[in-house]
Amino acid sequence: MFKKLLPLIVCFHFFALRSTAQDDKELRTVRLETNPYQDPTNEFIALKEQLKLELAKKNEGNAALILQKMGNMCYHLGHYAQSFEYHLQAEKLFDQMHDYKGLAANANDIGLLYYYNKDIPKARKEYDKALSIYNRLNDEHGKAITYGLLGHLFEKQRQYDSAYYYQYTALKSYQHINDPKGVGKIYENLGSIYEDLARYDSAQIYFTNALGNYEKAGVEMEKIEVLNNMGDIYRKTGHYRQALDYSFKALELADKLKERYQISAAYRDIGKSYNLMHQNDSAFYYLELSRKHLLEVYSEESNKQIAFLQIQFEINKKNKEIERLMLERRINIIIGISVVIVILLLIVLGSTIISRQRLKIKNEKSLHEKEKQFYESQDKLKELELKARRLEEEQLKTEIKNRELEKEKLFADLKSHALEEANLKQQIETKTKELSTHTLHIIQKNHLLEDLKSRLDVMQKDDKRDNKKQIREVIQQINQNFNNDKYWEEFSNTFEQIHFSFFQNLKQHANELTSSEIRLISLLKMNLNSNDTATILGISQDSLRVARYRLRKKLNLPQGENLSTFLQGLS
Repeated sequence: MFKKLLPLIVCFHFFALRSTAQDDKELRTVRLETNPYQDPTNEFIALKEQLKLELAKKNEGNAALILQKMGNMCYHLGHYAQSFEYHLQAEKLFDQMHDYKGLAANANDIGLLYYYNKDIPKARKEYDKALSIYNRLNDEHGKAITYGLLGHLFEKQRQYDSAYYYQYTALKSYQHINDPKGVGKIYENLGSIYEDLARYDSAQIYFTNALGNYEKAGVEMEKIEVLNNMGDIYRKTGHYRQALDYSFKALELADKLKERYQISAAYRDIGKSYNLMHQNDSAFYYLELSRKHLLEVYSEESNKQIAFLQIQFEINKKNKEIERLMLERRINIIIGISVVIVILLLIVLGSTIISRQRLKIKNEKSLHEKEKQFYESQDKLKELELKARRLEEEQLKTEIKNRELEKEKLFADLKSHALEEANLKQQIETKTKELSTHTLHIIQKNHLLEDLKSRLDVMQKDDKRDNKKQIREVIQQINQNFNNDKYWEEFSNTFEQIHFSFFQNLKQHANELTSSEIRLISLLKMNLNSNDTATILGISQDSLRVARYRLRKKLNLPQGENLSTFLQGLS
């Protein structure tokens, strides 16, 4: 029964792996190999740290190369959106540094990303951009790579004439610079084109030339794909034994290089050949091996991608945590200072307790020694025992009395501190009243001066010209008197006594302040309204608004923050 079902099972395996075979055909020219990054998470973290160092040192060239490498890593792991982001950042840095060679190589990488996102026009645009730069630089190797990519692009659009033209142009460039590995690659691409056209004889010739150039270049990995292609040609032309020979050679080389994806492909090709030879037992065996290896490769790649995504999540989470900690840093500094002060107080208290404890232990030790001496000589010194006890009682009374004196002294100190604090509070209240009195006096005086000034202005406008000169002198004297009398000095001294650390804290925001600005700040700190403030300073409301605006700029206050609220918050 099993033998009857075996052909059906083999066919099922064959069709299940058919899509994989088509993917191999798709990636023949630009091969998406097994992930070259053994530990992508650690390597990505290392690149991220290195990028920070290079940017800190302002090494934009090295930073651009690292960003390009990070983009390629994301590309190999299938994270195309992230890969685009890193490549675009690298492009910006290459452009700033005028590194045209790096810009062209990065454009080829971006074109490949567009291709795998099915955006053929944008891919072509990036390839053309890279080719234009390489032509200006006369970089034959760069031109050869770009021609090959363009040929691959046209091949996948089934425009085989254009594909052949660009691949052949790339071949001439590689031959010109004597690059056997590049020549082998183009021969392989040309063989792929002829295979698509079912011209298997020509395809075989190109694959044979590719194999010879790879052997000349001393590369092993590329030979695996060519051997598989040769096996495909022989299988498609009905030469199954020769197909098996090439497939087994590919398997042996893949196993040697530990390329598990290529091992799976070789097993699959062997299974196909045995299926066409109607040896279904062998076909099923090798197809099952292919499926097993392919699942292991996909599982391993999935685990790497999950780990990579997790590390990106952790990095983003860490950055957000750093931002949050920076916001809390100021609060933590204040708390830290408070904790240090408390700790210092505890240390002082602890040292006092320890010193007293040591004294107590010392006294107890001395007491024990005396007791020991007493017990050793009690038979001989009974009369001295009573004296010793009396002496001990007197010492204890003295110690108790000393402790009581210390307590009384401590209470006296506390009472003295309380009286000092009450006196200081009374002085502050007195100074506050004096400051308010000075402010009221200035307001009243300036109101009077304003009134006199207004009246004199009216008199000045009168036709009696004999009084005009004298009136002008009086007005000038009033204007000078607005800001230059002794009350400002008394006001300033009283203000500094009440708010003794205010101007010190203000210097952290602005070092150079004029006397007019200091007067305005003092009045705003007292929370006077705009009308009284303008009257005291002897200026108009418009002039006051201009003065407040200039003061905000000098203090570097952000837009929206109230000036009076900011000054009230300073102690």
